[in-house]
Amino acid sequence: PAKPRSDEALAANPSGKIPALEVEGRTITDSVAIMTYLADRHGALTYGAGTLERARQDALTLMILDEVEALVWMAARHSFVLPEDRRVPEVKNSLKWEYEQVLPRLEAALEGPFLTGEMMTIPDMLLTHCLSWAERAGFADAPAGLADLRSRMEARDAFQRVLALP
Repeated sequence: PAKPRSDEALAANPSGKIPALEVEGRTITDSVAIMTYLADRHGALTYGAGTLERARQDALTLMILDEVEALVWMAARHSFVLPEDRRVPEVKNSLKWEYEQVLPRLEAALEGPFLTGEMMTIPDMLLTHCLSWAERAGFADAPAGLADLRSRMEARDAFQRVLALP
């Protein structure tokens, strides 16, 4: 796998961001776009386009991006991504406060073992990643329902195989 801003990553994506997926000579560069493409293409981990279940799935995905991932990413930017003279470390306290406000709403959104009910979908994978990242960044612990979801997701064989990659 390519490292961010490596020559390989820059060849796939002018921003140097990862991941990038090449399919039939075209490159998909956003992680959620990649997950959605693969889920749709393989008919798994997603609800069908045009269904109310898909609308809810998409709403949860966007909520996680807007209200969880964006906060943790902004904290990372002000910790190690931005040039030191551009960082505002004080912003992290506000970001952590916002994060604590969204967790109960996300926990209330659980409709079964997964966010959308009985089936694991894209928002479950995305939230698992974000909760893990938030923990490593010193954000608040997830409430019990979300912590349980994360534990079950991380215990999956597929997750463990990804962790074992170099």
